[in-house]
Amino acid sequence: MSVLKRGAFLGSQTILLCAEIFLCRILDVSFGTLRTILTVREKSALAAVVGFFEVFIWFVVVRQALSSADSGFAIAIAYAGGYAAGTFVGGRIARKYLKTNLIIHVVTTKKDPNIIRTIQEAGFAVTVINANPSEYGGEKYMLMSEIVGGRLQEYKKLVYSLDPVAFIFVQETKHVYNGFIKKK
Repeated sequence: MSVLKRGAFLGSQTILLCAEIFLCRILDVSFGTLRTILTVREKSALAAVVGFFEVFIWFVVVRQALSSADSGFAIAIAYAGGYAAGTFVGGRIARKYLKTNLIIHVVTTKKDPNIIRTIQEAGFAVTVINANPSEYGGEKYMLMSEIVGGRLQEYKKLVYSLDPVAFIFVQETKHVYNGFIKKK
């Protein structure tokens, strides 16, 4: 089984080498994504371990790619494609397995104790702050909650069911001291 290239055929060995390079690049770039996130989150020891495997795989792949007598263009495509796919896969892995805490700010014009009670009954802590009126309306209230990142969609759905025009903004939290976060 071969692939046509400029009138010549790529051999099965070249195709296997390209597949190996592509898959290894997915692995090492995914590790790179995780290492970067772990470093930013101040998990340096784990980031160092991940970095070791990232660079080890990278070295093996680069060595194979550069020492191959096969088609340089096909190998370059496999190398670049693996990088792109690895960026995507690494991001997906990070979102799924590297959970983070988020602070949610909700600005609402509704001063309704039911909103707070409903949010608390759903397992979220909430703090209410009176906000100064803006040129676009009267009294506003800011609700603040610290949540586990995996529950963001649940929280947003709950808030919008209580106030469909609430303004919500989300920030990743680096550290949380004291307080209440339900992991669910």
